[in-house]
Amino acid sequence: MTTLSFIGGLGLSEVLVIALVVLLFFGGKKIPELMKGLGKGVRSFKDGMKEVQSGLDDDEKTEIKKEKEKENK
Repeated sequence: MTTLSFIGGLGLSEVLVIALVVLLFFGGKKIPELMKGLGKGVRSFKDGMKEVQSGLDDDEKTEIKKEKEKENK
């Protein structure tokens, strides 16, 4: 049985059943809107993570500069 590693232990048949239920539950027209919203959320999360990382990098650079200034005195 083929399993999709990014979904965990779910096999292909389970993923197809879930996709069918989602299709029946939301309808064909609503799914693209849902995926678009999901994509925007993921993009926003990634942008936030990049901002946090750059902020941490900036703080680290500032600390290194302060340490060098103390050593020079």
